Amino acid sequence: MCKYKHLNNMTNGRRLCYVSRNYKGRHSAGNKAKGDYEDILAQTGAHNLGLRRTYCKERIAAFFTDLAGIVTYALSVRKGDVVFLQYPTKKYFSFMCRVARWRGANTMAFVHDLGAFRRKRLTVKQEICRLSNSDYIIAANDTMAEWLKEHGLERPCHGMGLHDYLSNSETTDKPTTFPPHKIVYAGSIAERKNMFLVKLSGCIKHCEIHVYGRNHIAELKPARNLILHEPMESDDFISTATGDFGLVWDGDSLTACTGDFGEYLRINTPHKASFYLRAGMPLIVWSRSAIANIVEREGIGITTDRIDDIEDRIKNITEDEMRKMRDNVKRVSHNLAGGMSMRKAVEKATDKINETTE
Repeated sequence: MCKYKHLNNMTNGRRLCYVSRNYKGRHSAGNKAKGDYEDILAQTGAHNLGLRRTYCKERIAAFFTDLAGIVTYALSVRKGDVVFLQYPTKKYFSFMCRVARWRGANTMAFVHDLGAFRRKRLTVKQEICRLSNSDYIIAANDTMAEWLKEHGLERPCHGMGLHDYLSNSETTDKPTTFPPHKIVYAGSIAERKNMFLVKLSGCIKHCEIHVYGRNHIAELKPARNLILHEPMESDDFISTATGDFGLVWDGDSLTACTGDFGEYLRINTPHKASFYLRAGMPLIVWSRSAIANIVEREGIGITTDRIDDIEDRIKNITEDEMRKMRDNVKRVSHNLAGGMSMRKAVEKATDKINETTE
């Protein structure tokens, strides 16, 4: 199953552990990713020090479920353990790191999201201070890792890359139109994040834009080349959705990713990118985004400074280039389906922790 076998059998009686949590829903990108990483850790033989994973939206019940899980963790962690934590963890992250240290255990934290960068709920200093409670940091990507170091993080840190994406569905080889002309955008559609879609349909003449998601923008209406679809279950999307490219873009501009969400793409790894790849679609991404270098290195799509001229970029792609991109997407998708990004990241972090504690 997993070729990183030493994760299952840590030396000197040390255990690799994680803490399962309660989540408010299954289908948001953040909750989906966190649930997947719990499953991937479990597949490697890691021990769950919390309660079993639950999904509860009711605030009081969720609070006491979380609290019970933290108490269970505090009583279960033991000397020599290496505990994988997912950041941010509301209210409890620093406490969980301190409990591990008191018990003679080590922690590694995987950073999904930085509140100081996008939501501004923390100052940069506060965020760095909070993350520094962990012994090792796995950033979402190399750009985020560098940002953390530049802003004062002194703990060892490395970047992961693309998110893994577990699904019971597998994409099938879907016909590719040529020249390719179907661009897909999936997700919840809101004014603060996706106003660019309103403008995009006006400047795209020959491509079709297929939007999947709950539309909260009054100005975004179906048009000749803009097809609005109802939200689709992720497994169904992976197995049935057709498209030549999946678009990763945020903001209200066609010439750059703008606003808090758009700027955040400079250091964030969007879960949406892995979703498209699992559906067999090459990516269109902003050239200044953190994943642009991954897209180019792996040959899984195209990067662009602006999307108002994306038709010109697409029409110049040859049939052979498109075939190669599809083959590369299939290769990368297979790795994401097997949890290889996180397995490699945890292996590297575990090795470093072991080196410093021997």
